[in-house]
Amino acid sequence: MNLLFIAITQLLFQYCIVGPVLKKANVPAVLSTPLFIMLMVSSVLIAAAGYIINDYFDLNIDLVNKPGKLVVDKFIKRRWAIIWHLCLSALGLLLSAWVTWKTKAWWLLPANIGCVGALWFYSTTFKKKLLSGNVIISLLTAWVILVIGFLTHYIIIRNPEVFGAIDGSKLMRRTFLYAGFAFIISLIREVVKDMEDLTGDARYGCRTMPIVWGVTGSKIFTATWFIVLITAVIILLAYVLPFKWWWAAAYGVLFIIIPLLLMLRKLVKANTTNDFHQLSTWLKLVMLTGILSMLFFKFYS
Repeated sequence: MNLLFIAITQLLFQYCIVGPVLKKANVPAVLSTPLFIMLMVSSVLIAAAGYIINDYFDLNIDLVNKPGKLVVDKFIKRRWAIIWHLCLSALGLLLSAWVTWKTKAWWLLPANIGCVGALWFYSTTFKKKLLSGNVIISLLTAWVILVIGFLTHYIIIRNPEVFGAIDGSKLMRRTFLYAGFAFIISLIREVVKDMEDLTGDARYGCRTMPIVWGVTGSKIFTATWFIVLITAVIILLAYVLPFKWWWAAAYGVLFIIIPLLLMLRKLVKANTTNDFHQLSTWLKLVMLTGILSMLFFKFYS
């Protein structure tokens, strides 16, 4: 499901955010369809490799926290997990190298190598530490969007004679808008998942936020980010109202703000593993509704 989220996010961003900006400037595609597909597949492969290696190192913890959702030892033999991780990572990086060569974006391959390394060290070290693992996953979630925006903007500024009519600042504002949303909601969800997985994490010596700060302290941290996210969405909706984006505003209220408010209330009362699991599931749904809101940029352009 998470891999599908990555693909949907990049597809919608390319065709609903980048596409209208190019159409308004009446210029050709900055990133060709084959190169975009390679970049998207690269992102999915690197993420898949990350999930495999995370399940490999977390097998004992997952036997306690989520025995019914195991991948390693159930679908992939443990001795093959490392091989699959290396193969998927290598294939993802090969595709990244091809896109790097074709676009002359020298930073893309090192950045994706950094993603592979971050996923490895997250699984081996940072996941078990206070906050650092949560921040790494949140940054990688934001990178799914940032990589498309950065690459498009990089090609634009390198080819002003072809793409000089494009409003690059508008593209980057929208890039950071959705990347920021992805970062915050992912950070919230990661801490909620830590509260859900408290029993298994504590048994195997993890130092996650609920273990170090307690569940109450983790709730306060999470509630603060809930308020930040809700406030940011309200400000954004107030900004689009003068442009008469009525349907977008209604969508934002019904499918983003109200669910976030309900989840904030649920968070305050949550005590059991099932409570936190429900919150995690709802957060994933709101992440999806946030992603789908990109369609309005296509609709109103």
